Amino acid sequence: MPSSTAQDRLPPAPYAYQQLRDPAQEAKAKELMETLRCLVCQGQSIADSDAPLAGDMRHEVRTKIAAGESPDAIRKWLVARYGNWVSYDPPFDAATALLWLGPLLFLALGGWLAFGRFRRGDIGSEGESEA
Repeated sequence: MPSSTAQDRLPPAPYAYQQLRDPAQEAKAKELMETLRCLVCQGQSIADSDAPLAGDMRHEVRTKIAAGESPDAIRKWLVARYGNWVSYDPPFDAATALLWLGPLLFLALGGWLAFGRFRRGDIGSEGESEA
C-alpha cells in the first residue's frame, strides 16, 4: 500500500477542522492560514484546502497559536520546515529572484519588441494593397 494512501486513512488532526475556543486566537490563526499556500493544491491557502497536509498544517498553526506563539514565529517555523514556497509572499533572495523579476523582464522584452516593430513601420504595411 502506498504511504500516501495510508496517511489519508488516518483520522484528521484535532485542529484540522475544529476552531479554537478563543475567538481572538482563532482570528489570528485564520489570518495566518490565509497567507500560507497548500503544498498539495498550490492554488489554495491552507485555510481553503481539503488536502490532508493542509489539515495537518492548520492543526499546527492552531496548536501553536493556542500555546501563545506569535504568527511571525509560526510562519518562520513553517518556512524552515517546508521552504519559501509555503508563503504567498516569499522573501526576495537568490532563490526567488526570477519569481520577482521574471514578470518585469517579460514586460520589458515585450515593450522592446513592440517598439522595434512600430519604429520600422512593420505594423499596418503588411495588409495594404496597391491601387
